[in-house]
Amino acid sequence: MKLFGSKVSPLLVFMLVMTTLVWQGQATPCGSTFFSALVQLIPCRASVSPFSPIPPTEGCCSAIKALGQPCLCVLVNGPPISGVDRNMAMLLPEKCTANFEPCEIMK
Repeated sequence: MKLFGSKVSPLLVFMLVMTTLVWQGQATPCGSTFFSALVQLIPCRASVSPFSPIPPTEGCCSAIKALGQPCLCVLVNGPPISGVDRNMAMLLPEKCTANFEPCEIMK
């Protein structure tokens, strides 16, 4: 029975995460999926690292502006991302002079 339980738990977690992402996607006009938005922001990885962050690069700022505020908010409110400080991610639009409204934090 333990084997069955170990296979069901990851599946249930996956389904919960996907349901949450679909719900958030419907609540905001983000044209990207969570994962494609995450890939677009790879140039910003060093700027949101909890250890020794660097200022955002021109490539990072271009990615932030192209992605847009709704998609950034989906990422900030989505599942935890290893090595990413959410508070620092929320500061990227300001650091990149993108005129975005602040993300509303969902709990």
